[in-house]
Amino acid sequence: MVIANSPPTLTILENGDRLDRLEFERRYTASNIKKAELIEGIVYVASPVRFTTHAKPHGQIVGWLDMYQSMKTDLKVGIEPTVRLDDDNEPQPDAVLFKVGGNAQIDEDGYITGAPELIVEIAASTVSYDLHAKKRIYERNGVREYIVWRTLDQQIDWFVLENGQYVELSPDDTGVIHSRQFEGLRLNVSAILNDDMSAVLKILQ
Repeated sequence: MVIANSPPTLTILENGDRLDRLEFERRYTASNIKKAELIEGIVYVASPVRFTTHAKPHGQIVGWLDMYQSMKTDLKVGIEPTVRLDDDNEPQPDAVLFKVGGNAQIDEDGYITGAPELIVEIAASTVSYDLHAKKRIYERNGVREYIVWRTLDQQIDWFVLENGQYVELSPDDTGVIHSRQFEGLRLNVSAILNDDMSAVLKILQ
């Protein structure tokens, strides 16, 4: 008797794959890929990270959020966490800030489930989907504030959710943007764009 062998279970995860969240997680876990996201059912595998256009601004944003969080007792900051939003979307944003007991929760698998109040993306090569597909899914899933630092353009976009749609916040007369979700969270835009972290952190104190 000849017994047919079962076909091998596919574990490859490639850019452009169309998957649901469960299959995405299965393949991601079985792969050696360091960062991949599921956006509207499509897989995006991250490119190698350059220091000037991503790693450095990423560190600056995280330092800013860490400083703010250190003065509070009910907030958590995360770097590149997996966020389970819905069946077709599992992003891995560059940074998140969320309220303990808020909409975002840490599930039994250790992942974030639900929408953090604030998500930050550092966008160089990823501008096309950070400002389009990702922006739409964050908006739809109720992320209250969304910051995109377009490093090649030297621009920072800060969106807030109003009546289910994002509107962009503008700096005040001193060049500072104020969060609506987090009292005292302020960003000196020109200072951070010019690597003046002393000025950026000073207005948080």
